[in-house]
Amino acid sequence: MEKIKVGVVYGGRSGEHEISIRSAKTVIEQIDKEKYDVFPIAITKEGNWLNPVESLGMFPTETQQLLINSVGSFPRNAVGFLGDTKYKGLTKLDPNEGEDRVLKLDVIFPVLHGTYGEDGTIQGLFEMCDIPYVGCGVLASSCGMDKVVMKTLFRDADLPICKYVWFLRSEWERGNEIVIRQIESKLGYPCFVKPANLGSSVGISRATDAESLREAISLAANYDRKIIVEEALDMREIECAVIGNDEPQASLPGEYIIHSADKAFLDYTEKYAGTGNNDFVVPAAVSEELSKKIQQMAVTAFKAVDGSGLARVDFFLLNKTGSLLVNEINTMPGLTDASGFPKMWAGTGKKFTGIIDELINYAIERHKDKSRNLTTK
Repeated sequence: MEKIKVGVVYGGRSGEHEISIRSAKTVIEQIDKEKYDVFPIAITKEGNWLNPVESLGMFPTETQQLLINSVGSFPRNAVGFLGDTKYKGLTKLDPNEGEDRVLKLDVIFPVLHGTYGEDGTIQGLFEMCDIPYVGCGVLASSCGMDKVVMKTLFRDADLPICKYVWFLRSEWERGNEIVIRQIESKLGYPCFVKPANLGSSVGISRATDAESLREAISLAANYDRKIIVEEALDMREIECAVIGNDEPQASLPGEYIIHSADKAFLDYTEKYAGTGNNDFVVPAAVSEELSKKIQQMAVTAFKAVDGSGLARVDFFLLNKTGSLLVNEINTMPGLTDASGFPKMWAGTGKKFTGIIDELINYAIERHKDKSRNLTTK
């Protein structure tokens, strides 16, 4: 039987560019080579699309050889995706004489984190191309990326959330003191400052006074025009992975155990550099009753943003009261060897190779279902 052609897209114009490459590497190494031909498609930090041969250069030699051994040769032409249903795949912008202009692809796996990849932008391109793609659609991706909109949807779904304040970068630049006073009156110190549209702890800081709050806001404002500030809580951070479409299923919850006493939260380095200062434990050390509640709330959060394919839902478990709050949803969670998503499914009894299979099937299923919609009278 002919193998399914999968275009794995990674890199991108995001502060999470390097994490995207690592996630794509994991997907490429773990995907079933007997069932799929994988075509690597990298996007540079400047937004340039690379052909598959150039894209291979972002991976270590072992990963490059793995793909070459599996697929053979790759196009060397300049390529791109056209928002035209006639070109359902990579379009060669400068094909040689007699060469097919389009490399047909059966499904896209956009392993892109953060802006221009996890926020609905690239999902819109694939919708225009009429190609099945792994993960959440345009609406869920954009709502899941914007932490302010996300929390509004969670509140409407009766999910408990922490206290927060949000404002625009332009408001901050017009009146520092007004914003500072608002945060101090509504949240106090300490608090966490984040870009509203980013992940992997990029641009996040803990503020303990007005001076550190100003520094934290200035940092977050480098990454987004919208900034969110959340109350700091005495809590444990619990995660739960979700896969599926209309009937999603949740993994056993997991938890990062931080060994460094002076760490207030897991920053970018702690999450991905493998410093040994933290472990990810599955299942998290919670009761069976609480574990089921986490799974139920994760599915509710997934449905609240109209999720599909996959997501990771993060929770706060308050130490004093035992209350559970939903923090956020990540619609394209990290898939690296250090990431919680594959570890939670492994702890639930599902190997990542099988999860990739399911995600591709969900993508094709969702595309078929959406194709039933009438677009003309």
